[in-house]
Amino acid sequence: MHYFFLALAILTETVATSAIQASQQFTRLGPSLIVVIGYAASFYFMALTLKVMPIGIVYAIWSGVGIVLIAAIGYVVFNQKLDTPAIVGIMLIIIGILVIQLFSAVKTH
Repeated sequence: MHYFFLALAILTETVATSAIQASQQFTRLGPSLIVVIGYAASFYFMALTLKVMPIGIVYAIWSGVGIVLIAAIGYVVFNQKLDTPAIVGIMLIIIGILVIQLFSAVKTH
């Protein structure tokens, strides 16, 4: 169940971060409310995940997957291009997440 909560935390954080761009520097009410509600929900679901998993692992996955998703959304939705160093960096983030998931011996509570 903790991975489900972590996925919800990542999803709501991604929606909230995307809404920051759509809020046009918090000048539009709807997207601005989505930012606040999305981050509140994300931190709530992250807190549920932290009952079982260590904070370092949770935060690494939450932020890493969030970065990758936001970069993809920026590219597709907001037409923000990525150069080669950015793509390489994102690939390294993905590799880091995979290393944690596949090889880390850190136990959950």
